[in-house]
Amino acid sequence: MKKKKSKIYFGTCSWKYESWEGIIYSKAKGINMLEEYSKHFNSVEIDQWFWSLHAVNKISLPKENDVKIYAQSVHDDFKFTIKVPNSITLTHFYRKSKSEELKINPHFLSIDLFNEFLSTLKPMKNKIGVLMLQFEYLNKEKMSNQIEFMDRLEAFIQNIKTEYKIGIEIRNPNYLNKNYFESLKKNNLSMVFLQGYYMPPIWSIFSTARELLVNPAVIRLHGPDRSGIEEKTNNIWNKIVEPKDDELPKIADIINYLSEKEIDVYVNVNNHYEGSAPMTIKRLNEFISQ
Repeated sequence: MKKKKSKIYFGTCSWKYESWEGIIYSKAKGINMLEEYSKHFNSVEIDQWFWSLHAVNKISLPKENDVKIYAQSVHDDFKFTIKVPNSITLTHFYRKSKSEELKINPHFLSIDLFNEFLSTLKPMKNKIGVLMLQFEYLNKEKMSNQIEFMDRLEAFIQNIKTEYKIGIEIRNPNYLNKNYFESLKKNNLSMVFLQGYYMPPIWSIFSTARELLVNPAVIRLHGPDRSGIEEKTNNIWNKIVEPKDDELPKIADIINYLSEKEIDVYVNVNNHYEGSAPMTIKRLNEFISQ
């Protein structure tokens, strides 16, 4: 009997781009953009709730009305991947300059705050694919070493109670080793592969991770030069300006492999990857086994 392939979810990182008129939207204004978007793709990444840490006693969490509207705007098979608020994933507050003293974030990996965040998501409960914990680059000032990070993360995971799939994204390339992937598997955590920024190409680490992955996996496609591509596009995201012709087949090979291994895959594409996320998805699909 032929093995049934798993589900591949293609989506973009956010969806509110007026320059997608004619590509995704019939017009840019006066419409429910998410509703029209969901006619083209079966997933989207919600990034806006990540930016939540403003001060010790000032944290913003999703608004009930927004959650309800988003859930009602998409079809039943649609899935959201959601970046968990940075009030939970930042070890310290952002600082304006390197000379400024680091200030500890008392909410880092807070179980109470995480549970409060979960309660806001109830209206879209059945449409959540993965909750992603995105950690910034952790230098020695913020985290002594990989072991400390893994111990703190594991303690958090073992003390939360949720039926949602949890994905982990890190920005420390040296953490991406067998011990890290084994820890994710032991704690039933999904790997979030990040292509871009200062991270190594995802195919270069996939050989280490491939046998240790749990279902599902997330692939986030970001470009290496955010400000550079913004200058090139003038923030008009309707065409490919930096084609990654050498990368797309390699990424597709990973997606095809995971699908054959019955691991669901969420592919989240940013405009900053090639210049237009919807058009990148179209190009990537040409290499995906049907």
